Amino acid sequence: MGVLWLDDVRAADLETVGGKGASLGELTGAGLPVPPGFVVTAGTYRAFIEEAGIDEKLFAAMDVDPEDSAALKEASETAHELILETPFPDAVREEILAAYDDLDDGEAFVAVRSSATAEDLPDASFAGQQETFLNVQREQLLERVKECWASLFSQRAIYYRERQDFPHDAVDIAVVVQEMVDAEKSGVMFTSHPSTGEPRLIIEAAWGLGEAVVSGTVSPDNYVYDRNSDSVEEVTVADKKVKMVKDAETGETVEETVEPDRRNERVLSDDEIEALVELGERVEDHYDEPQDVEWAVADGDIYMLQSRPITTIDDDDADLEEERETETENEGDVLIRGLGASPGVVSGEVRVVTELDQLDKVGDGDVLVTEMTMPDMVPAMKRAAGIVTDEGGMTSHAAIVSRELGVPAVVGTGSGSRELVDDQVVTIDGDRGTVIEGRTEPAEPDHEPVEEVRPKTPVKPMTATEVKVNVSIPEAAERAAATGADGVGLLRMEHMVLTLGKTPERYIEEEGGEAYQDQLVDGIQGVAEEFYPRPVRVRTLDAPTDEFRTMEGGEDEPTEHNPMLGWRGIRRSLAKPGVFQHELAAFRKLYDMGYDNVELMLPLVNDADDVIKAKRLMEEAGIDIEKRNWGVMIETPASALCVEEMAAEGIDFASFGTNDLTQYTLAVDRNNEHVADRFDELHPAVLELIADTIETCREHDVDTSICGQAGSKPEMVNFLVEEGISSISANIDAVRDVQHEVKRVEQQLILDSVR
Repeated sequence: MGVLWLDDVRAADLETVGGKGASLGELTGAGLPVPPGFVVTAGTYRAFIEEAGIDEKLFAAMDVDPEDSAALKEASETAHELILETPFPDAVREEILAAYDDLDDGEAFVAVRSSATAEDLPDASFAGQQETFLNVQREQLLERVKECWASLFSQRAIYYRERQDFPHDAVDIAVVVQEMVDAEKSGVMFTSHPSTGEPRLIIEAAWGLGEAVVSGTVSPDNYVYDRNSDSVEEVTVADKKVKMVKDAETGETVEETVEPDRRNERVLSDDEIEALVELGERVEDHYDEPQDVEWAVADGDIYMLQSRPITTIDDDDADLEEERETETENEGDVLIRGLGASPGVVSGEVRVVTELDQLDKVGDGDVLVTEMTMPDMVPAMKRAAGIVTDEGGMTSHAAIVSRELGVPAVVGTGSGSRELVDDQVVTIDGDRGTVIEGRTEPAEPDHEPVEEVRPKTPVKPMTATEVKVNVSIPEAAERAAATGADGVGLLRMEHMVLTLGKTPERYIEEEGGEAYQDQLVDGIQGVAEEFYPRPVRVRTLDAPTDEFRTMEGGEDEPTEHNPMLGWRGIRRSLAKPGVFQHELAAFRKLYDMGYDNVELMLPLVNDADDVIKAKRLMEEAGIDIEKRNWGVMIETPASALCVEEMAAEGIDFASFGTNDLTQYTLAVDRNNEHVADRFDELHPAVLELIADTIETCREHDVDTSICGQAGSKPEMVNFLVEEGISSISANIDAVRDVQHEVKRVEQQLILDSVR
């Protein structure tokens, strides 16, 4: 049978109707409001290519080198031509059109969506946004079905199946044909918190069709519903500039500007939220696990468009969140607010630090409050129970180091160091970004407290794209290794240097070059040992002059108007080769000790001239650059545009530092609150530089990676995996989420369900 109605489909039919079809059939059978529709089965696709005699030619065309872009393009074009130019068998054509004619008397606008299946792929139904054609009518239907079939053979899908060594002929695809909901409003709903699993139902909503929300075209409203208290806990109304709708004349899906008076209008009423909550709980009860649901509202009725399990919930985090959320006594007033940069709730006495010579007053269990943290504050940060800063965002030093240390932090408060005073007892909430008056003591839990919080080593997803971890300080190595990461994508050398209290020149002058080398060796060795044999990529010294100026010997540092654009990174190393040679000597010692997993990375290079000069110094230090992995950071538009010339000089990898690449591309200081809202790693100009660099590096057999903050964002992960990046390095707290996201995107590409 070529067609199955959703009324007759259940989860057991996964191999016949694919993940999306099976889910919609289950929802329909459970009595939930699902628009009517049918599935063109996976067997129909298989019969189509076999009976037409194109199957052997189709799969033979897939025998290509996945790294050969021209060959990939030719294979994809061959597959599309074979499928799209082969006519439907009459019986199949008639069966599909007859089923369509039964929908709304043949007048229906329908959604046509691919629903791929491959039984040997784990979590195949966790496919996310799939290939979709909206507002299709009878005359386009058959062509859209064939386009869904042909989409199994896009260049990216071929590439990832080849990299996964997954047979092309082992993947089949069904197609869901479902009556369109002409949505007035739509969105997604998580029946439990997607990270912690706590009983908070999260709803995102926007005007028009849900594609705008799912694709990220519009910033949706956000509603948080507390399932314990059965009440709306939080409402965030977004500025919804655009919406996707069906054009009244052509029937096509178009993007329109939202009317000015509705842009900042709340999309969902309390009654609609209650109705969605009820449906969400029914879906969760049916599947007996938290669900990610797509929904739409038309003519006052709510429809369920898709449901899939939420697999990003960390059970350990859920338990800790439940413990943290137990009733508290004597909750105080909120004193200041900022960004919740590192999760957790902790109470302690305030220690305001305005000068570096005040760091000694921060003891174990205190709350460190300062304008902005710097690397030489790390010893005090390790002693502190919590951290509060006036300035900085989620990519600031305080945020990054706090997350690595597992210390709750609130950053960007604006006035914390002026409003809080020494010895004042406060409670900081690193999730909500608040600082509360007094000590908030949790009520006695009904179970034994957790003695030590460590991330549980997960079962590592098998992904073609490696997922690594960023490490700012050697002390975080054990916690970083416990994430199950594939290695360290960035170990920052400057933290080992800046904690010495002296500039490199002064330290070498007073303590000797050997002592300086030993400090570096000790720091790097601890991380390399913890991760061996997984690679540890170490960035040579990259600190701006203003950070050195506060140290002993800093009076000799130049005064720069904008240190971020000044004498730092490889520029400083080449200008002061004496210090750089001691760094290279430390690498040589590590290699001689057997740490062949250590990789050397040069920061802030602009072009091949920088690389040539650095290579010469590396060779003089006795480093065999033919046997050791070494590479460069791509942090400036110049380095992105000159990567081909650097590849010709023998680099093994190029790693994107998106924090700097973004601020240099957009001329935006990421820590300047006046322009911070313009800092966007997903800006088209930044993405184009990244995509072009990846393509060039692939042509020259150079690995690519990302170690900037943006590598932890799902949108960036999606983009990078599609572009074919070799590895993604995330912050310690984000590694598991990135592993799941990479796995999800790669499976989508294998099944070719990504648009």
